[in-house]
Amino acid sequence: MLLEEGIKRFIRYLHDEKGYSKHTQRNYQVDLAQFAFFLAQEMALPLEENNPDFSIEKIESKTIRKFVGSLYGKLKRTTIARKLSAVRSFFLFLEKEGLIKTNPAGELQSPKLEKYIPSHLPVDEVFRLMDLPNRENSLGLRDLAILEVLYSCGIRVAELTGMNVTSIDYDQRLVKVTGKGNKERLVPIGRQALKAVKAYISATEEVRKRATQKGEGEPLFMNFRGGRLTTRSIGRIVKQYAGAGGLTEDISPHSMRHTFATHMLDGGADLRSVQELLGHKSLSTTQKYTHVSLDRLMEVYDKAHPRSG
Repeated sequence: MLLEEGIKRFIRYLHDEKGYSKHTQRNYQVDLAQFAFFLAQEMALPLEENNPDFSIEKIESKTIRKFVGSLYGKLKRTTIARKLSAVRSFFLFLEKEGLIKTNPAGELQSPKLEKYIPSHLPVDEVFRLMDLPNRENSLGLRDLAILEVLYSCGIRVAELTGMNVTSIDYDQRLVKVTGKGNKERLVPIGRQALKAVKAYISATEEVRKRATQKGEGEPLFMNFRGGRLTTRSIGRIVKQYAGAGGLTEDISPHSMRHTFATHMLDGGADLRSVQELLGHKSLSTTQKYTHVSLDRLMEVYDKAHPRSG
C-alpha cells in the first residue's frame, strides 16, 4: 500500500470509528505529512507538489528513529512525543487492519517528558478576575459569564464554545458538554455562574432573535454578529482580563480549568470525582493537579503533627 492512501484511511478511521474532532484529525494529518516529507528526503524521492508517495513496506524502524532524532533541538519534548504518538498510532492501525506484515514503530519509546505543573490562580485572584468585566453592557456580561462558567465547571475551551442555550439545566444546576471523542457528560454549575449566564442571555435577547443559525442550535456565547464564539476569541478574552487585573500568571482558558481542579482538591474533593468532572479518561491525567494539594497537606501536617519536626 502507498503511504498517501494509508494516511487517508487512517484519518477516515479517526473520524468514523474514533469520533475525533476536526482539530485532532488535522493535528494527525499535519504530523503524518511532516513524517512523509522527511521519509521522502531520506529516500531521495522527488517531492511532487509537496506530496511524496511511496510504499509503506519500505519504511524501517531506523528511519523512524532518525525522524524523531531530527526533531530534537527544534521542538519541545511534548511536541516530539505527540508526533511520535501520531506515527505509532498510524502504524498500529495499519497492523490491526492487516495492511502491513510488521510494525516498524512497534518498539519505539516516547521521549521522557519534563515534569509539567499546571499554572493556576489563587482564590483571591479568581475573585479579582470576576470583578473586572463591566456589568453595564452585554459584552461585559458575556465576558463575566465566560469566566464564571470556565471556573465553575472546569470545562475545556472547546466544550465552552460548543455550548448552546439549551445545554444548561437551570433547575438541576447541570451543564451538558461534548468532550473529546464526542463524548457527552454532565457537569455541575455554581449559582454565581448561573446568575451570570442568565443576565447575559437576558441582555442579548434582541441579538439572538436576529441571529440565524445553521442547524447547530443557538450558541450560548456569541460574537457581536450573533455567531458562535471561537476558541481563539475565548483565549483573547481571558488574557485581556488577566492583563487588566495585573495577574502574574500567563492565564489562559486552560489555566481556569487547572484552577478549578486545584481548588476542588484543596476543598476536599476526591481525585476520582475531579477526574469525572474534568472528563479525563485516565486517573493519571488528573493526578498532575494534586501538587498544590500535597503542598498544602504538608504545610498542615508540619504545623499539626507532634513528631513532624
